[in-house]
Amino acid sequence: MSSDQPRVLVIDDDPGIVDYLLDMLRQADYSVAGYTDTTDALNAIAAEPFDLVISDVEMPGMRGLDLIAAIHRLRPEQLVLLITAFGSIELAMQSVRAGACEFLTKPFRIEELYAAIERALLDRQMRRTAVRIGSANANNDENAFIAYSPRMRQMLALAKRAAAVDSTILLTGESGTGKSAVARWIHELSPRRQGPFVSVNCAALPQTLVESELFGARKGAYTDSHQNRHGLFVQADSGTLFLDEIAELPLEIQPKLLQALESGKIRALGDTQETAVNIRLIAATHQPLEQRINERQFRADLYHRLNVINLEIPPLRERKEDMDELVNVLSRQISLRLGKMMPVNISAEVLRWIRAYHWPGNVRELSNMLERAIALTEHDTLLLEDLAQASRLPKSEDFLQNAMTKGWTLENLELAYIRHVLDATGGSKIQAARILGMDRSTLYRKLG
Repeated sequence: MSSDQPRVLVIDDDPGIVDYLLDMLRQADYSVAGYTDTTDALNAIAAEPFDLVISDVEMPGMRGLDLIAAIHRLRPEQLVLLITAFGSIELAMQSVRAGACEFLTKPFRIEELYAAIERALLDRQMRRTAVRIGSANANNDENAFIAYSPRMRQMLALAKRAAAVDSTILLTGESGTGKSAVARWIHELSPRRQGPFVSVNCAALPQTLVESELFGARKGAYTDSHQNRHGLFVQADSGTLFLDEIAELPLEIQPKLLQALESGKIRALGDTQETAVNIRLIAATHQPLEQRINERQFRADLYHRLNVINLEIPPLRERKEDMDELVNVLSRQISLRLGKMMPVNISAEVLRWIRAYHWPGNVRELSNMLERAIALTEHDTLLLEDLAQASRLPKSEDFLQNAMTKGWTLENLELAYIRHVLDATGGSKIQAARILGMDRSTLYRKLG
């Protein structure tokens, strides 16, 4: 049997229905397994991945909605298609709210089931197709973005189109979102890919040397200038110049940068002649430049010259769909870099915490936290206690001691944690319910 056949698990308390569905699904070239007992089915799901689970709503000892919750505790992203002989709009809505991807009412034609399966798998494929980008000669994860989330996919699509033209690009977004990686990718996709990619952080340049670093200096132009020196503009000729943290560029240098962009010529410090340069400029900032303009720390005319194409890199908290694969890729990279024989696994509780945390430092913070945790762990699987050592995750006993001092009841504790998870997920009750390990109807009831 081909290993690339979609794997489907069928759960129904009627052996005849299980046998019939298994037979029909095999004829449609699916790899199948079937169970009449929910415990056996859950053990199978825990043991191996399935592309889709098809389950009856009414099962002995466990209703379908409770079964969905149990499945998602084992595999949070598992696709579940529910079938029932007691169809109603209310039950269908409850099923979808509980996490079912499709809902079919018995009796149904087998073609309807095939269509429902195809829709579910196609939707999963669209959401799970990572956009791999990087060097044309590099196929490793170091040169890949993870982009399942709509915002990240949209940004990358715009960046790809922007790479084909020679316009100036301004990358905006919070610190740690990967602006420098996007800048390099744009260069590698552009017609200038054979030229140099020169990157500089404007905040790291000594203020007294910014002009000479960017535009060069002639011998004797200043103390210790003992020979002619090319600036970054000349070094980037025929390629791309990336100015990171452009908001930190000194105000007195900004007119000269504007002139260089508009004329395509630069004048080295101490020189009387201009030099033509052929560069594509990409700038980046995590600061709102409009605010810097209002504070008279940044020139409006330079801002408009830089902001020809604006690409905003989304923060990690708005890329929930990317989180699991990003953790997977980073943990493999880090384990390899630290000389681990095998990649460190990530426990379900750690993954739930990672999904819930708001990540103010974005991908950089996630990567650093994972590296510290993997470096310090004594296990082959990361546990919450490893994150407590590697991050600012508060120790549970401190929180519990504080709660006891305040005289909180168990109900107070539960509600406080539910609201904390809701805040961390941006109010998403779907994500919060999965992290909390409860169905959404239970979550709604506890919130009152």
